[in-house]
Amino acid sequence: MELEKARRRILERADLNAFISVSSEEGSGTVVAVKDLVDVAGMVTTAGGVILPREPAVEDAPVIRRLRQEGCVIVGKTNLHEFAYGVTSVNPHYGAVRNPHDVERVAGGSSGGSAVAVAAGMCDWAVGTDTGGSIRIPASFCGVVGFKPAFGSIDTSGVVPLSTSLDTLGPLASDVMSAARAYTMMSGEAMPQGPMRQPRLAVPAGWVADLDEETSRAWQLVSAGLPEVEFIKREPLYKFSLTVLQAEASAYHRRWVAESPEKYGADVLGHLRRGLEILAVDYLEALAALRELRAEAARAMDGIDALVLPASAIVAPSISASIEVREPITRYTRPFNATGQPVVTLPAPVRGMPVGIQVVGRTNSGAMGAAAWLEQEWKQLSG
Repeated sequence: MELEKARRRILERADLNAFISVSSEEGSGTVVAVKDLVDVAGMVTTAGGVILPREPAVEDAPVIRRLRQEGCVIVGKTNLHEFAYGVTSVNPHYGAVRNPHDVERVAGGSSGGSAVAVAAGMCDWAVGTDTGGSIRIPASFCGVVGFKPAFGSIDTSGVVPLSTSLDTLGPLASDVMSAARAYTMMSGEAMPQGPMRQPRLAVPAGWVADLDEETSRAWQLVSAGLPEVEFIKREPLYKFSLTVLQAEASAYHRRWVAESPEKYGADVLGHLRRGLEILAVDYLEALAALRELRAEAARAMDGIDALVLPASAIVAPSISASIEVREPITRYTRPFNATGQPVVTLPAPVRGMPVGIQVVGRTNSGAMGAAAWLEQEWKQLSG
């Protein structure tokens, strides 16, 4: 894609509120959109809020330096849920990011602008972050591929944190192999050039239930014939990772919550205030539990290449939906920030609103290879 073509597309679909700022860069190369948590030299980093200094970043974050070495050009900074602390990307300061499949629905969060930029053809691929599902949820809602690599795979320096124990950088792209190439540009880690041999796939027993009608229909299609395997229970993974996220996010924002609460949206301010009530003993217990659960998850993956399960229990809800949608949206994503495992989300082969399916691997290359195999198989179902 040419940089000017990408900029024209951003202007043409300004109604989607996918970008907070557009760069003045020139040149040719792979056109990348960057979530506005990540420092790009010469551009202001807002983190989707109005609290940070309105001064351009002096230098690129390490991940952006890598992209420049790979010949990438940055088209702009994408809109997001304020401070990455939410799952809808309904942003009170920069406008709600709108789903290109239905503009009255959310794009998902917190990397909503990045997903929309890919889905609406505003870039070749986009950078996102994922702390509880923030790459996978918008990928699911917008019908693109999102990759949350294994925790620690990419340096997060120069990125406004949400939870340093869980934050992960990753790409969003139009298909699995494009996501694989994007990840290699971000990390330097080699990825498969195509699908792996038929992977050993399974569904975690007792995890998937209470899906909405559209998601249930897609899930029945893609899960047919897959065996169930015993895996860690979902609830403790969800609970302990949420405790860690809330405590660490509130520690980072504590001074601003006290001094400038009016500068936050109501939902994010509520999350931060609840986090400030978490006791240190509970935070430390949750951190210790995560270490044990990660080791247990690694053992539970023995004998299988990847788990398969929905990215969300519901399709993209209305922009006016209440905070109650948070749990069904994050039900199946947050646990894998707890385990630290790599996860690819790709669209199920269905019509109507997109439904994302997670492929949870043991290694980055294994998750990507298994997802590429499924993508290839599903083309036969949709074709």
